[in-house]
Amino acid sequence: MGFLIRLAITAVALWITTLIVPGVDVHGRSGGNTVLTLIVVALIFGVINAVLKPVIRVVGCVFYLLTLGLFALVVNALLFLLTDRIASGLDLPFQVDGFWPAFWGAIVMTVVTWLISVVVPDNLDRR
Repeated sequence: MGFLIRLAITAVALWITTLIVPGVDVHGRSGGNTVLTLIVVALIFGVINAVLKPVIRVVGCVFYLLTLGLFALVVNALLFLLTDRIASGLDLPFQVDGFWPAFWGAIVMTVVTWLISVVVPDNLDRR
C-alpha cells in the first residue's frame, strides 16, 4: 500500500510541476491518457531515483562536500532529464525542454513531494 501511495504522491507532484514550471509538459490526448502518462513517468522517476541516486551520492561524495550540497541540485536536474529521455524512448507525451526547466522542475518536484508527504503519510496500514 505504501508503494502505491508514494507513486500517487509523485504523480501529483509531477502534475503540479507541469503546471508551475515552463518547459516541463505532458501532452496527453485525453484526461485519462494524461493521468496514465503521469503515473508511468512517476514510476520511471522513482526507479531512477532508487537505483542511480545512491550510486551517484557515493561516487560524487567529494563534490557534495566541496559544494556544501549544492551539487545535489545539479544531480536532481540531470536525473529529471534522464527521466525525460527514457519517457521519450517509450513514446510517452512527457517533455523537459533543457537543463534549466529540469533544474527548476526537480526543485518543485522535491518541495511538492515533501509537502504532500507531510500531509499524507505513506504508512496508512500500520496503526
